[in-house]
Amino acid sequence: MSENWQFETGAVRHQRERSSEGEHSVPLYLTSSFVFEDAEQMRARFADEEPGNIYSRYSNPNTSELIEKVCAMEGAEDGFATATGMAAVFTTLAALLKAGDHVLACRSVFGSTHQLLTNILPKWNIHHSYGPIEAPESWHDLVQNNTRMLLVETPSNPGVELLDMEWLGAFARQHGLILVVDNCFATPYLQQPIRFGADLVVHSATKFMDGQGRVLGGLIVGRQDLMEQVQGFARHSGPALSPFNAWVLSKSLETLAVRMDRHSANALAVASRLEQTPGVDWVRYPFLPSHPQYAIAKRQMIAGGGVLSFSLEGGIVQGRKFLDALRFCSLSANLGDSRTIVTHPASTTHSKLTEAERLAAGILPGLIRVSVGLEHVDDIWADLQQALLATQKPEPVTL
Repeated sequence: MSENWQFETGAVRHQRERSSEGEHSVPLYLTSSFVFEDAEQMRARFADEEPGNIYSRYSNPNTSELIEKVCAMEGAEDGFATATGMAAVFTTLAALLKAGDHVLACRSVFGSTHQLLTNILPKWNIHHSYGPIEAPESWHDLVQNNTRMLLVETPSNPGVELLDMEWLGAFARQHGLILVVDNCFATPYLQQPIRFGADLVVHSATKFMDGQGRVLGGLIVGRQDLMEQVQGFARHSGPALSPFNAWVLSKSLETLAVRMDRHSANALAVASRLEQTPGVDWVRYPFLPSHPQYAIAKRQMIAGGGVLSFSLEGGIVQGRKFLDALRFCSLSANLGDSRTIVTHPASTTHSKLTEAERLAAGILPGLIRVSVGLEHVDDIWADLQQALLATQKPEPVTL
């Protein structure tokens, strides 16, 4: 972004140099490869002596434009765009870790990230420890001689818990760790982890960055020296984002601020109403004063985002009844859509975890995650309210 531009202006106006056609909107570059003027230019580009495109698995004008825009938003030095959010997480881990390394991660992570840490990385003798979000001071005791990386989500999925990123930055520097922050829920509009000491930031661009449930994508941005390792790994392992999806995501970022403002306003209104609703044990939303990390949220986020969680009395039975009673909201595996989406994590996104693992991560049987959309808040609430009332009705007596 230009240093004189506000976030919203940069999101709209940031654009690579126009072609000779003088296009106002970034064009699509649907090509798998690029041609060279002569043998010397071809040699120089393959030797990294001359900048320029070679093959769209390495780079493409559309992916480069998206990366540059997200780097500007996050305050990052360089980046790489991947085919999915989980490709971004895995590429980061695989590029920077080696056999014998150890990862310290926050207890609450996305279900697929948990699978990477517990079932896939151990195949290469890379192991992990989980630190409780509610007691980060205990993490000092979890650092080992071979700990290389600190991996966190804030806000976390699905419990919407927060970590103090300024503290995390100091902790990582004290122990010589690479701090990787999954910034998917907040997006670079609501918080920029690099400002607080993060070395790398990863995104599932499939979520709020796209915002309309259209395409898959992921981003890794951060320190130049670390990104050189990530790019080298990605160049040969092939998790690259398609040019078309990069083009869609870059256009989506033009409206990111407007959408996140609406998502956040709707989510805060819904969370506030849920707190007053019988049958709801508790509600977690970063900008609710009742949130345990409310002071942290106000310090490092400009708004609370579009995701909230709450727990129903009655556990998994009531949770499923609630989902079945919804008429308006979508039941989907996604989040960050323009449409409100409701999920029961214990039986879906985190169902592969054992019950003990779910409880340790704060995923109770009655936990409901709501990705609050862009519809009118009264319509969203009306559907949630009628579903909550339906779960409280007694079962009909069969004679």
